Amino acid sequence: MKEPISNQILTVAGALFYSEGIRAVGIDRIIEEAKVAKATLYRHYPSKDHLVAAYLQDRHERVVSSLHAVLDAAGAPRDQIKLIFERLYEKADSAEFRGCAFALAVAEHGDSERVVSVARTHKQAVRDIFRAIMSKADARPDQAAAHLSLLYEGALSTVAVGRDPQAVLVARDCALSVFDAAIHSTKPLETSRA
Repeated sequence: MKEPISNQILTVAGALFYSEGIRAVGIDRIIEEAKVAKATLYRHYPSKDHLVAAYLQDRHERVVSSLHAVLDAAGAPRDQIKLIFERLYEKADSAEFRGCAFALAVAEHGDSERVVSVARTHKQAVRDIFRAIMSKADARPDQAAAHLSLLYEGALSTVAVGRDPQAVLVARDCALSVFDAAIHSTKPLETSRA
């Protein structure tokens, strides 16, 4: 079964935007590689801004879906955190990895409220996933989620700049320390008996 034209355009545009940059890729290039007419592209995506936002929305849905798959694959909260970072390491350990698509898009296209809105929604969704994990672990979810999401974001940025995927494993170890400290701080202290 042939994929819909809008998906074909989005797949081509998304691959080009991520690998080469949003500003570097023009509409004519997308039209050529997607093998569609200009009118067809504009019928589905009225402007490049709309296309960039659709690319980010599609990526957001895929990333959040993969994070939820991790939650399903690992039962205990600590194992879920560990697996999130290990899956990120697997992605980061490839030549195609350029870091966070949302940060890259905002850096290039930050004047677009549509693009910034999708990026903010994504970042909040990642933080909410960490918050849900910490809530399940009976820890202080807001503070720990803030720390964990910053470690996740920092790992993405560090790998993008330094090209060393080992940074994700360092972030994983820090995240597990954050988890352990959050769990420890919520347990009541035992009183000594005289």
